[in-house]
Amino acid sequence: MYAQKNPILKVIFSARMLVAFIMGFACGLPLRLTMGVLQTWMKEEGISLTVIGMFSLVQIPYAWKFLWAPILDRYSFPILGRRRGWMLAAQIALIVSIAGLGLSDPKNHFNMTVILAMLVAFFSATQDIVVDAYRREDLRDEELGLGSSLYIYGYQLGILLAYGGGLIMADHMTWTSVYMIMGACMLPGILTTILCPEPVINNGPPKTLREAVVDPLSDYFRRSGALWVIAFILFYKIGDTMAGAMTTLFYLDIGFSKSEIGTVAKIFGTWAIFAGAFAGGLVMLRIGINNSLWIFGLLQALSTACFVVLTQTGPNVPMLAVVVSFENLTSGMGTAAFIAFMASITNKKFTATQYALLTSLMAFPRVLASAPTGLLAKGLGWEGFYIFCTLAAVPGMLLLLKFAPWETRRT
Repeated sequence: MYAQKNPILKVIFSARMLVAFIMGFACGLPLRLTMGVLQTWMKEEGISLTVIGMFSLVQIPYAWKFLWAPILDRYSFPILGRRRGWMLAAQIALIVSIAGLGLSDPKNHFNMTVILAMLVAFFSATQDIVVDAYRREDLRDEELGLGSSLYIYGYQLGILLAYGGGLIMADHMTWTSVYMIMGACMLPGILTTILCPEPVINNGPPKTLREAVVDPLSDYFRRSGALWVIAFILFYKIGDTMAGAMTTLFYLDIGFSKSEIGTVAKIFGTWAIFAGAFAGGLVMLRIGINNSLWIFGLLQALSTACFVVLTQTGPNVPMLAVVVSFENLTSGMGTAAFIAFMASITNKKFTATQYALLTSLMAFPRVLASAPTGLLAKGLGWEGFYIFCTLAAVPGMLLLLKFAPWETRRT
């Protein structure tokens, strides 16, 4: 009945879907500015591999964003409303902090670079919290799947522009100019925030901080197996995450140029992520979330092992394209299943805070497990490092036996 009243093309090109796409772009853009792009800048300044690996800790706000998510639920700005007010504040702060990071000097004023990078991560994590809540409240239940897909596409395009575009631009201009341009690319998000409507919710915002903080957490931890789920979220993508934290430096070390990395590894590879996310959605419709987590987890581990091949071939561009495409394809499939799993265990009554909690846990491996990757790569060598990352996927797969066993028959 819904399909008859709302043709699929009308839904795809609706204003709500456009907002989901643009907000995904605004959320994806800042992420790599404190990771791969800044890592490359630091390497050019002669900073050691170990220090660059530890620099991943500046992204700690992504792992702790559930701590201030209840504040964003409880309080509102006097203009624009609760969701749009916080979004606008976070986006303006992002533009200022990204520009400040571009004006920093990693070589001579390293501490200031660390502070500015942490500010970018904090405001980016804050924007993520509000955008996730806005998307859940703005879209109808039947539109959530499509809206989430468009959000992921926008998110990946933001990463593409920041990472691939940033590295290519850095071959032709200063790093300061690159960051100034990236800050200006947040303007479409600000314009969308101003023009989009504030979502209407029936129950209204929490009336007390206790209601905003305690109730969502107690609801989650009362469930059977909650701690096993948390362990799974921490470990399912840890090997893939650790491997991804050092890929740019790996490519540079074995002889690829920044333009080759930007063109092949980031631009060409991004389309594989899109294909993976789409294919993952189709597969889940056929075999369910549980079975998909098994298959996609195994494929992620296999794609990480493929980087060992690059250690043998050296700077071979066609081989780089094959390995990166396969890795990004499986990463897109795994992310699609991971997001679907987290959505399936979220209580709609506490979506904002519970989703912030789960995505914070999802960010822990990227922040904490990525910190020693430089030390591991230096000690094990690139081949040993990627073998280690492949084996790191085993605990997450074993945890599936506890709460997501393989389903041999579906009703």
